[in-house]
Amino acid sequence: MDRSAITVTTYNTAARAYEKRFMAMDLYNDTYDKFCRLITKGKARILDIGCGPGNITKYLLNKRPGLCITGIDLAPNMIRIAKKNNPAAAFKLMDCRVIGTIGEKFDGIIAGFCLPYLSKEEAAGLIRDASLLLNPGGILYLSTMEGDYERSGFERTSFSGNNLVYIYYHQENFLREEVTGAGFELIVLERKQYPEPDGSFLTDMILLGRRSAKGYTPDKRVL
Repeated sequence: MDRSAITVTTYNTAARAYEKRFMAMDLYNDTYDKFCRLITKGKARILDIGCGPGNITKYLLNKRPGLCITGIDLAPNMIRIAKKNNPAAAFKLMDCRVIGTIGEKFDGIIAGFCLPYLSKEEAAGLIRDASLLLNPGGILYLSTMEGDYERSGFERTSFSGNNLVYIYYHQENFLREEVTGAGFELIVLERKQYPEPDGSFLTDMILLGRRSAKGYTPDKRVL
């Protein structure tokens, strides 16, 4: 079983525990507010990548009931819980590494802590695919744990018991280069300290970018 499959199995098994721990977490709400303010279209179409139990979708819909949100995740139990928590939104089982096949356009894409489960190559692919899926002026939201990429590996989490997930750590220079290289204007880059149960803290990094009129073309990066 590969790294991704092990991680998905863990999240599928621990979906209820994850919902209990993170559904009402408010640490990142101010960054979701920034995303909402940048989405100026009334009935904007939003893609929630790695939606989990639908916690971000629920927050966005409470702020902006007119949003049309589609959430995707690879864990069937997460999709089931997300549908229960957000009957007004649409959810489907899908790998974020193939979002380029969706064939729809969006006004905003939010990937809340999806990058920690993607390698550098996969993260770069996601950002480029997001540029292709967004309308000109569309907003991309990314969040991840910050740290040396070499630190990446299997870990136990506060919600998964002895089951493992593979965590990739990413750094500012890499993400900044990928975001701007995919045709985004980087408009927000900030950090938050996430408290671990043992009293330590992880540094989380949040980026928001606006897609330029030219965006990204597969054969050439356009700034």
